[in-house]
Amino acid sequence: MNNDKNLLSLSLDELETLVTVLGDRKFRSKQIFGWLAKGIDSIDGMTNVPVKLRESLKDSGYYIGLPKVAAEQLSGIDGTRKCLYEFRDGARVEAVFMKYSYGNSICISSQVGCLMGCTFCASTMDGKSRDLTRGEMLGEVLKMRTLTDEDINHVVIMGMGEPFDNYDEISGFLRLINDSAGVGLSLRNITVSTCGIIPGIKRFTDDFPQVNLAVSLHAPNGEKRQLTMPVARKYGYDELMKACREYTEKTHRRITFEYALIKGVNDSEVDASELAGRLKGWLTHVNLIPLNEVKGRDYKTAEGSSVAAFKKVLEKNGVAVTVRRTLGSDIDAACGQLRATRG
Repeated sequence: MNNDKNLLSLSLDELETLVTVLGDRKFRSKQIFGWLAKGIDSIDGMTNVPVKLRESLKDSGYYIGLPKVAAEQLSGIDGTRKCLYEFRDGARVEAVFMKYSYGNSICISSQVGCLMGCTFCASTMDGKSRDLTRGEMLGEVLKMRTLTDEDINHVVIMGMGEPFDNYDEISGFLRLINDSAGVGLSLRNITVSTCGIIPGIKRFTDDFPQVNLAVSLHAPNGEKRQLTMPVARKYGYDELMKACREYTEKTHRRITFEYALIKGVNDSEVDASELAGRLKGWLTHVNLIPLNEVKGRDYKTAEGSSVAAFKKVLEKNGVAVTVRRTLGSDIDAACGQLRATRG
């Protein structure tokens, strides 16, 4: 059984085992699981659960690990909400709530900081303190739903951290949030983003064929990718492309390639042509992201004309492409701007 004392980390089966050990009947697990999915923050608030069982849970050290909101910002441009969450041990992460025409989305973090070292990203600047547990990730979603008093239709694991560097907890989170007895979010409404951890991609392909996969590519070849992404020195470009192609072939799902356009680094029409040559004929989609500039980093965002020209080259070659709508830029909530600390 999962030894995490955070009740949000326990599956329905694990809760069933727990309540049985504590001397109550199995059906109580569904009551508890249902309360947790509603975002309740206190064991005592589970009013249809016997007082004896509630006391036994607390005496055994169990708690509901919803994060506190250490800071909160609301964009004056588009209504995007960014929260700096704080967990019981003082660890902090950021999460972002965004509104789209197709529904509300939350971008959550999977680690406290990040070890991957991408040179254009704020999340790597403080290193990594620890992984988040499955229950803490679920807590990010539930807390935001309570704060906004709105449904969350889509979850994107694209905040702080590298999800496949925390694979087991990511897996647990996906199963928890998908469970129909709880939140019941469709796996097809979840996207996991990786900087290119190939063993993780292969494992994910087999374990979660219904979940969307996004790969942070940011370069048309291995040489350029190594300039900004240290992970490219361990996992080669061709090997990464092979793993991505296998994902599309096995799952029959389109893969998204995230491509941050950095002025003078990877934003030329030559870069676009090379990228198009690699992706032509694939079941893919390229998400162009004009770089969100980060204090302490020297990179600049690509000019609007460069973005348009890059997009045009891909389109001419039959590669599906969009330019990401930047949300929350006035509160440093855009892609690549999340940090565990602020200064």
